[in-house]
Amino acid sequence: MEGERHLPIEFSNHMHDSLTHLQEKIGELKRTMDEKDCCILNDFEEVNKQFKSIHHSAATFYLQLYLEPYTKDLEILTACAQALSEKRHGALIAIKRNDGLATLVHSGIPLHAKLSPSLLEAIFYPGNPLHDGGVLIEENSIVSAGNIFPSSVHYNGKEKLGTRHRAAIGLSEISDALVIVVSEETGRISFALEGVLYPIQPGGITS
Repeated sequence: MEGERHLPIEFSNHMHDSLTHLQEKIGELKRTMDEKDCCILNDFEEVNKQFKSIHHSAATFYLQLYLEPYTKDLEILTACAQALSEKRHGALIAIKRNDGLATLVHSGIPLHAKLSPSLLEAIFYPGNPLHDGGVLIEENSIVSAGNIFPSSVHYNGKEKLGTRHRAAIGLSEISDALVIVVSEETGRISFALEGVLYPIQPGGITS
């Protein structure tokens, strides 16, 4: 996957330190299980919080890496995805990078509106005629909404995926677009790139 071979030394060191600390906490938890006859649920919760923090750092880094050259409104996108996740409002958002997408998405309604959290949340509000389709974003504007994205033809993972997730993977299989998807069943946020679906949660994408 692009960008993974030469990680910035600061980020790499941070990840190594964080994972080492997590390993130490897990070791302490194992020793507690062996040495004490007590409830260890609080210890599990602490380990879980640390893992979520590491996951959050990695998700934020990779989204910035893949999107910053293509949009100045990364914070709007991440904040909106978090808000939709908390409300369990499903969403499908494709961000154009280098490849043209006009011939790959279909039946959308042209908007050519400035990207804003309120507009994105309104589009994906349940009952809105456009909420089941995908939004296409180019640089700092919403090009269209209610788009139909091609469904994945190569996904063979064990997890059963819904229409939105298959569409996210499908568009990323045939273009370099990054596609953010929010599950309305679980609120889980993921992004698809190069035909692979990456979970952003646990921990969300905003601090």
